[in-house]
Amino acid sequence: MCNCGEALCLRFSCSTGDAMGMNMVSKGVQNVPDFLQTNFSDMDFISISGNFCSDKKPAVVNWIKGRGKSVVCEAIIKEDVVEKVLKTNVEALVELNMLKNLTSSAMAGELGGFNARVNNIVSAVYNATGQDPVQNVESSHCITMMVDGGR
Repeated sequence: MCNCGEALCLRFSCSTGDAMGMNMVSKGVQNVPDFLQTNFSDMDFISISGNFCSDKKPAVVNWIKGRGKSVVCEAIIKEDVVEKVLKTNVEALVELNMLKNLTSSAMAGELGGFNARVNNIVSAVYNATGQDPVQNVESSHCITMMVDGGR
């Protein structure tokens, strides 16, 4: 919930199974203002979406409270692959991640995590699976972490 003066924005938390569920949630939430207006006749209802949902927009509220699904991914890349394919070594790659994705992103005040442009990966998955690619704005919040597993 967020209020600003006499304005009140509500944010609903719902379970939508495997669906992103915005249309489903909007239809269900429509019952709330109908109920409130029955009990508070002097209330003015403006819109089912007041942008506090921050649909298709980067927003700190989504980073803090979440929106849609959350996923944790892990990949183990062997040292010889790092050297042969990426033409570097594990220690240098871990240092680069610390300086670029974590430190520099923090200094820039990056919104929604410190990552190696995960939005490119998310967009590719959305396009391949017929999802709305514009949703990548709010689906690309992440932190890219790297560790040297050999130490």
